[in-house]
Amino acid sequence: MNIVHKAHPWHGIHPGNDAPSIVTAFIEIVPSDTVKYEIDKASGYLKIDRPQKFSNMIPTLYGFIPRTYCAERVAEYAGLKSGKAVLKGDGDPIDICVLSERTVTHGDILLQAIPIGGFRLLDGGEADDKIIAVMKGDEFYRQWRDVSDCPASYINRLKHYFLTYKHLPDEENGCEITDVYGREEAHEVINRALADYQYHFGCQDAL
Repeated sequence: MNIVHKAHPWHGIHPGNDAPSIVTAFIEIVPSDTVKYEIDKASGYLKIDRPQKFSNMIPTLYGFIPRTYCAERVAEYAGLKSGKAVLKGDGDPIDICVLSERTVTHGDILLQAIPIGGFRLLDGGEADDKIIAVMKGDEFYRQWRDVSDCPASYINRLKHYFLTYKHLPDEENGCEITDVYGREEAHEVINRALADYQYHFGCQDAL
């Protein structure tokens, strides 16, 4: 009898044959979550990272693109585009925020997403890009093909969350969003994150 194991969400799931135009996203947390979940890198199970501070709640579905890695190539691009000294990537898979008209009640799921842009976040000098995408087939958000189609208030809400969710009011904030970029740059960031993953981990089909 063959023993079938659950695929590791980071290493064992393919990012999608049409990446970066359409990507597989593993969703860790949803807007109704009052704690921040994230993948335990060793086991592949979701773990509680921390309770959300104050009233901060993620405005979108949030997770990562499997078999991506935020390392040298992503950091190089962040430095080139921001004009800042970017020391390195944050060492995690590339993050993705997925817009959907429909309520998704829990994380630990896979979905197909269409990247439309992102923003370049530096956290303590490390690249920590956030890709913005729409859920494939979503009746409302599928009309947004580039981040320029999104209302500024929506982007500001996302930016506010990522600039504040880790920090208390009296703490120094080491996060900075240098710019918001469109679909083409999002594709470049994803391609670089895929290349960083291949360089550091290679093919993980056996996992």
